[in-house]
Amino acid sequence: MADNEFGYTAWGMDWVRLAEPLRQTRPDPLLPRARSIARNNGVQTTIEGRVIRAAIHRGGQASVTHLEVAPLPRPAITAIAEIIPDTTVLTDDMHRALVVAGTSPAPNLAGTDCSCTARTPRCVHVLAVYYDMARRIDEDPRSALDIQGYFQAAQDDSLARAEIPRWTPINILDPAVYFEAAAAAVPKG
Repeated sequence: MADNEFGYTAWGMDWVRLAEPLRQTRPDPLLPRARSIARNNGVQTTIEGRVIRAAIHRGGQASVTHLEVAPLPRPAITAIAEIIPDTTVLTDDMHRALVVAGTSPAPNLAGTDCSCTARTPRCVHVLAVYYDMARRIDEDPRSALDIQGYFQAAQDDSLARAEIPRWTPINILDPAVYFEAAAAAVPKG
């Protein structure tokens, strides 16, 4: 597998699998163009925490792509810390040990967005960002865990830390309790 241009480490291959899922049954005509864009340094990537922003210039067109990586769940963080106590240098053997233990270090995406006219989550620009990230992670496998929030969460003292939800689902509100509390908060007079 060392002759692969993208994903020559197991850590980088997780990102290649986002572009080339194993369940795919027919060739995707966008993949060669996406690999070409990434190979020719057409992706300018900025990583801030778990958010990846990329500017992609191809010919006379420019697109801005935005990927948000979901954080690792607390059980996965604990399992990674037990299996790999020293994350200074991550190897393919360590990746295999995680997979054998049932903890996949592969990224899960919370959302993708691209400014192009394709309006699909698998446009050529998003695929090019996957390949660019695979190349970056091949060079530094620690970034595979960093982009999922592992190092920040591992430093937290609280084991029960929960992520704050963006919205409150309407179906978890009890109307009787909600309106009683709202009526009690209104001043009388």
